[in-house]
Amino acid sequence: MPLDPKVAHFLQQVKDSGAPAYEDMTPVEARRQELTDLAKTNRDRKTEAVAEVIYSFIPGPTADLPVRIYRPIRGEVPKEGAPALIFIHGSGWVVSNIETNDHFSRALANRTGVVVIAVNYQKAPEHKFPIPMDDCYAATLWVFEQAEALGLDPKRIGIMGDSAGGNLAASVTLRLRDEMGPLLACQVLVYPAVHYGWDSASAKLHATGYLLQRESMKYYWHHYIRSPADAKNAYCSPLGASSHSCLPPALIYTAEYDPLCDDGFNYAQKLKLSGVPVSYKMYEGMIHGFIKMLQSFDQAGEFLDDLSEDLAPLLG
Repeated sequence: MPLDPKVAHFLQQVKDSGAPAYEDMTPVEARRQELTDLAKTNRDRKTEAVAEVIYSFIPGPTADLPVRIYRPIRGEVPKEGAPALIFIHGSGWVVSNIETNDHFSRALANRTGVVVIAVNYQKAPEHKFPIPMDDCYAATLWVFEQAEALGLDPKRIGIMGDSAGGNLAASVTLRLRDEMGPLLACQVLVYPAVHYGWDSASAKLHATGYLLQRESMKYYWHHYIRSPADAKNAYCSPLGASSHSCLPPALIYTAEYDPLCDDGFNYAQKLKLSGVPVSYKMYEGMIHGFIKMLQSFDQAGEFLDDLSEDLAPLLG
């Protein structure tokens, strides 16, 4: 399918702005640019109300980790035994945080009707692999340990991540299986970066001009890993795990014009071949990052509707 007209217009605006790509900045400059862009966007965007937001810190392996817990307005969500999603944001393990993802976390909670626990893991390159993954793993254990206090049903807790967050969500899911940890109800992976490298067919086909670029992937991966050995670690590159059996059901979503499209598709195939229930959808005409552009693209709302429907039988 051709590039969606609204996406094409957006990409032309990005090009015309002359703004440098993140891979042409230092990590500090990229973070500063994202906050600047967020401030501009928020001037035209009303904050979506939710029933409650709890701001807290939880103990991590090497630092206290900020979390935000969003209780949705939608429907009759019980104060006890509620379903939940642990949400791990993306942006190359380097740039974003739970504040820049606040608007999406609110929409995610309200549209799916589940409690969303957003985790602010430590970022590369100051904190390389395995620290971000260790943080997310510890946060997941904390959610299960605190399920009763948080009013959650431990049998209805899933994990979700987009892009680099999808990498971390998939890695945490593998590690929980390996270490016989709590059982997740599902894993939701949105255009996940599950394989170290930038030589897939989609990475080459959509190498430039579609927001996330092939050079972006090299930039982020090189900031995340410490050495080539890390790239072979299953908790860094989940597609290369020796086994994908006995994992929770997976919902995997990709975008057609995304260098990471093949990552998500290939991971879905690996899981299916290992006997894991998988639902896969590619959004035609879309680019990496589209799910958070709720004011720009109709497909962002479509994604949340699809996710809500797909989660229903898994989280009740």
